[in-house]
Amino acid sequence: MIEYLAILFAFLFAFGLSALLLVIPKFLSPKMSNDIKSQPFECGKTPFSLPGGQMQVHFYIVAMLFIVFDVEMVFLFPWAVLFRELGIFGLVEMAVFMGFVVLGFWYVWKKGALEWE
Repeated sequence: MIEYLAILFAFLFAFGLSALLLVIPKFLSPKMSNDIKSQPFECGKTPFSLPGGQMQVHFYIVAMLFIVFDVEMVFLFPWAVLFRELGIFGLVEMAVFMGFVVLGFWYVWKKGALEWE
């Protein structure tokens, strides 16, 4: 049970330190506001226009799908390196994995997440 006490202490320390680092700047930072500070800053130049609204949700969906499928494809490299040592078992396991990847891709395609309007 003493091992769990060390983990609890580590979590409490991390929580306390992060809370402290979030609260200290509220008390120590200067509170002077003016018009120049409230203007947008763009690489040292005056911005020629303000951002135009929000981006469509479709861009975020495509980005998340890219990350998901990209991380899944990272598993292909170690398999390719150890292909001969894994033998037929490794081939079957990778076929099952690729089946799930293709199934996920097919689901996303049928839901219309990859269609550009």
